[in-house]
Amino acid sequence: MTGKKKQYARHPLSLIIITAVITLILGGVTAYFLGLLNTGQSTSNTDSIELDTPQESATPLWTCGMHPWIIAEEPGLCPICEMDLTPMKQDSSSADQESEERKILYWRAPMDPMEIYDAPGKSAMGMDLVPVYEDEVIGGVEVKIDPVTQQNMGIRTKTAQKIPLERTIRTYGHVTYDETRTTQINPKFNGWIEKVHVDFTGQFVKNGSPLFDIYSPELLTAQEEYLEVYKNIGRIKDNRSNDLLSSALKRLLYWDVPMDQIREIEKSGEAKKNITIRSPFSGVVTVNNAVDGGSVKAGTLLYRIADLSRVWVEAHIFEYELPWIELGQKTEMTLPYMPGKVFNGTVNYIYPYLQKKTRDVVIRLEFDNPNLELKPDMYADVRIKTSPKKEGIVVPSEAIIRSGERNIVFVTRGQGKFTPRQVTLGLSLDNGMTQILTGLANGEEVVTSGQFLLDSESKLKEAVQKMLEAKNEEKAQPEITQDEDDFFSDMDSNNSTPEKDDFFSDME
Repeated sequence: MTGKKKQYARHPLSLIIITAVITLILGGVTAYFLGLLNTGQSTSNTDSIELDTPQESATPLWTCGMHPWIIAEEPGLCPICEMDLTPMKQDSSSADQESEERKILYWRAPMDPMEIYDAPGKSAMGMDLVPVYEDEVIGGVEVKIDPVTQQNMGIRTKTAQKIPLERTIRTYGHVTYDETRTTQINPKFNGWIEKVHVDFTGQFVKNGSPLFDIYSPELLTAQEEYLEVYKNIGRIKDNRSNDLLSSALKRLLYWDVPMDQIREIEKSGEAKKNITIRSPFSGVVTVNNAVDGGSVKAGTLLYRIADLSRVWVEAHIFEYELPWIELGQKTEMTLPYMPGKVFNGTVNYIYPYLQKKTRDVVIRLEFDNPNLELKPDMYADVRIKTSPKKEGIVVPSEAIIRSGERNIVFVTRGQGKFTPRQVTLGLSLDNGMTQILTGLANGEEVVTSGQFLLDSESKLKEAVQKMLEAKNEEKAQPEITQDEDDFFSDMDSNNSTPEKDDFFSDME
């Protein structure tokens, strides 16, 4: 019994040891597997973070078209101009490739483009500097703008075309008398008016209508001389009497005595006290100085008569419009008091001088006026239809920037690039078009809206480029070495004053 008890006493101890060893082995294995699980979990976490990073970078960003340095993570308004932010495309790979291919020329402040630096950093206002690439300032004046900014700036373009040059000149004018259809009544002898038949201005008279009766001692004497020769011509038939009769008849005719009244004198055989003066043609009396009983001297203006069946219109044009005017061109005229009615006429004369005060040229138009609707001194609106001239390249006038010294248009070059081009202007045309003589080819696109913003940006880049060129020239100038300093110092020592003193001392 005692041996069995000892044997049983040893068994529990070994069982405890075996149990402890097994426990340790199981614990180690469990710890090993737990470590592997933790390592895998950390690896998966790392991988998930790396995968999330591109997703965060792919989040769309928003920017302002007028202020590109404003970038936000969500849509809204620009804090400067309060314009709606637009989405900005991001492509890290293309951006890196572009940064490697494009060379940064300098860095500038975003708020002051004239504040430039050689390296990145902060501006005077504490803002990050913006890089300016070399291809952006090639030529010094070329401007490159992204499509979003172009839309915000309202840039519009139009193609230059080669078309026939046409223009309608619109101007004003005033109706006046046809100077070739006016006459004056001036007696060629002294006398007294016995009776006036036309006694007010504006009265219409026909050809041959009596104007006034006049008594003149000179006319009475001439009638008596004519009658004396006329009565004796039948008894004495020779050449001398015929000459006297012809001379007396011419004297009466030269004094404007009508032939019918001379025939009446011949029939009656008596000289008439009063002679009736008649109108030489039909027209309107514009001047009337005849008064009953008035004394008249030779050459006194009594009547002025104008034929208004055809009138002139004096239109005014500018100097640059002269090349369009030719004789015989068709014209149209409208009057304010007769809206809707158009009068047709022609250009019959161009005055060879300018008006001194108004600095314009007067052209004379001719219009028929059978119903006397056109009255002298009326104002009228005139349209002159010019004949088409040769073909030429034309662009909208609004596309031209006139600085006084030169004329500039901006030409599109594709991919958002705009280049200024100096042009020579020709004629001004209808529909707001202008002829281009040199500097532009047919089919090129020019900017018609927003070109002033492009011009300011172009000049700004040109100024920056000149500053850089001046800075590079200063860096390229060679520095004076010590040897050069010694060389000039030797020259100074050779030209020192002691030699001069010795020279003058020898002369003494």
